[in-house]
Amino acid sequence: MPTALITGATAGLGAAFARRLAGDGFSLVLVARDETRLAEVADQLKLRYGVSVEVLGADLATEEGLARVESRLRDGVDLLVNNAGFGHPGSFPTVPVEDEVRMLRLHCEAVLRLTLAALPGMKERDRGAVINVASVAAFFTRGTYSASKAWVVNFSESAAAEIGHPRIRVMALCPGFVRTEFHQRAGMDTSTIPGFLWLKDDDVVNAAMRDLALRRTVSVPDLRYKAIVAVGRFVPRGVVAAVSGRLGRR
Repeated sequence: MPTALITGATAGLGAAFARRLAGDGFSLVLVARDETRLAEVADQLKLRYGVSVEVLGADLATEEGLARVESRLRDGVDLLVNNAGFGHPGSFPTVPVEDEVRMLRLHCEAVLRLTLAALPGMKERDRGAVINVASVAAFFTRGTYSASKAWVVNFSESAAAEIGHPRIRVMALCPGFVRTEFHQRAGMDTSTIPGFLWLKDDDVVNAAMRDLALRRTVSVPDLRYKAIVAVGRFVPRGVVAAVSGRLGRR
């Protein structure tokens, strides 16, 4: 039975990945800060799917938390989903530098280190995959959040190319707006976002798993967002920056 480790696994896309992979017969290792909620989610998955579920409480923005998850990954997993992340309610440069550094550590350093920890075991077993959850924001200019997610996309594409192993895949997942706890936790006002732009978490995960099977290195779920990203590539960067900044201040 293959094993998947998922960070940020108690809500949103992390929980959706846990449901999908449990349904596919994976044993799970769930990582999050809230150990009480982790235990509740694990019990629900065991009861519904009858799979093995291991929980690992860890704050990936800390050295101790990162080291704990790195150690578990070195024991071997078949799939790593780097999903943990958060957003700021404020904009650059008003956000405290401590919060900005915490975001970079979680979105960039954790993704780098956990991927590196998982790869040796995958190479030894001659198979494996890493899904790094980024965002459509990676293709636009929207403060340090989009900058950190742009790094995730570039890193994933670069890692996939440099590993060069036909049975080991690395993919960046770039969803648009998804109905999860993400925006509420960040204290963001979502009232101006049109209803047609919202995606369901299960649909995003299903699209991600399909694109992973197709060996894509970047997955943009839903035709609406594929079109938005495609148009954005042809619009001058200065115009994209101006529009992104204006939308971000609304």
